[in-house]
Parts: sequence; C-alpha cells; structure tokens
Amino acid sequence: MSVCDLCGSDVNVTEYKVAPKEEVVNLCQTCKSQIESGNLDEGHFNCLNDSMWSENSAVKVLSYRLLKQLGRADLLDMMYLEPEEQTWAEYEEEVLKDSNGNILVSGDTVTVIKDLEVKGTGKTVKRGTTVKNIRMCDVPEHVACRVDGIGSIYLKTEFLKKV
Repeated sequence: MSVCDLCGSDVNVTEYKVAPKEEVVNLCQTCKSQIESGNLDEGHFNCLNDSMWSENSAVKVLSYRLLKQLGRADLLDMMYLEPEEQTWAEYEEEVLKDSNGNILVSGDTVTVIKDLEVKGTGKTVKRGTTVKNIRMCDVPEHVACRVDGIGSIYLKTEFLKKV
C-alpha cells in the first residue's frame, strides 16, 4: 500500500505528475485537491517540514513550490536543491489570459475587442470579429489563429475576449 509522499496519509493515494517532467509523486486526496485548487491549508502542509528533505527530486521540487506558495521563506532558506532541481522547481507554465482575465486554452473561441491592422497585408481585423479554435504558440502573450479573409495570424491576447 502506498502512502502520500508529502503528509504520509494512506487514504485515496494516487500519482501526481510534477510538471514539466514526467516524474510523479504519490499524493493523498487532501493534498492533491488543495494543490489543484490553489487553496492551501497551511496547517495541513506543516508536513512539508519533513518532505522537503526527501531523496526523491520530484518530492523536493513539489515541496519547494508549495513552501513558496505558502510564503514560508524560513523553510525555503534551509532547503537545498541541485541546480537542475532548482530550475525544475522554478518552472512556471505561461498562462494566457484574455482582456478580462479569463484563462485561454487551445480550441477556445474569442472575440476581437479592437480594430487591429495586420502588418504587411493592408487588412484590418474588425472589432467584434469572432475567431474560433485558437492555438497556443511560442510567441509570448499571443495566440495563433485563422481569420476569414486574412488567413493564419498571431493575435495579442490583450485584444481578445473569451466567448
């Protein structure tokens, strides 16, 4: 029977992937639900005092991220991570948001909130244009999409509103 790598509970333990790597840790339902929701109970996560010393890199990285989220600089100062673990621990996926702060994901439909001139074409994407099936791209704060009459372009997320 497996136990939670953070708190030691053996109730409803499942694997949890520590992004961006494929390594996993065992988490109980309490730890997993709090991590996924972002609402951390500091009392429950006092267990990080022990788990931050784990030999398992994935457990150390997750402990580091949680301690940072909880604002526990006192424990972070004591913690040692190898350089590659530190890079992994500080990894943050870019979360794209529209002009209203809604999170955008591939496949969403958005509306353009301002007339936008398309460089090099002499064409304009008019305010109110609905763009379906946006895609995430490598350009920061942009999405790739296809606009009727113009073709494939990148649009800045600050000029989009999720439908």
